[in-house]
Amino acid sequence: MADEAATVEDGVRPAQSPLVEVSFQKNVQRVQKYLEAEPKALGVTQIGLSVFQIVCVAVFLAKGLSHIGIDIAFFISSLLVVIAGSVAVAAQNLHLPTLRACLGMQIVASGASLFNLICCLIKMEDSPVYCWHNHYDNSTLRIGEICHNIENIRSHFSVESVLIQAALLAISVTLATYCCKVVNCCSPAPKMTVITVQAPAVQQ
Repeated sequence: MADEAATVEDGVRPAQSPLVEVSFQKNVQRVQKYLEAEPKALGVTQIGLSVFQIVCVAVFLAKGLSHIGIDIAFFISSLLVVIAGSVAVAAQNLHLPTLRACLGMQIVASGASLFNLICCLIKMEDSPVYCWHNHYDNSTLRIGEICHNIENIRSHFSVESVLIQAALLAISVTLATYCCKVVNCCSPAPKMTVITVQAPAVQQ
């Protein structure tokens, strides 16, 4: 009777423990996607270009070739981009709170870069007044030539600033996109299919 019960128990066991089991688990390696964006290179680029812009605008402001009202806002926006680049580099440790901070700062940096881009476009349309004064004051040809050379340099710098701000905007959007994929702010966390194969029990 005991042997018969053991035989019945052995016959039921395969039904209770299937040989193939399919389950869905969170993909713990999804944070590695952030490294695909090369955050160190992009972050350092953000910092370098923003510092370059700050120095150039400071020089123009010191020489009286720019307006302090627009430039103060430009300085603040550029500093925000510098901070965003620093956070992007720090987020290489793949610490989730740092990645969330990186996402927030890159969104802020995108807005700051867009604001700076608009400021640069406004400056391109703003003609310097001193050239007109020199022209109507019957100044010498030499002074007029120097004045127009300065005006051309300022115009070329404005075009360069527009290109730099467009590049910074693209970098900020790229980093924000990769951060969003990691922290799953737009969609639920993807799950990975795990198939477990169990070896059948060997009957004695």
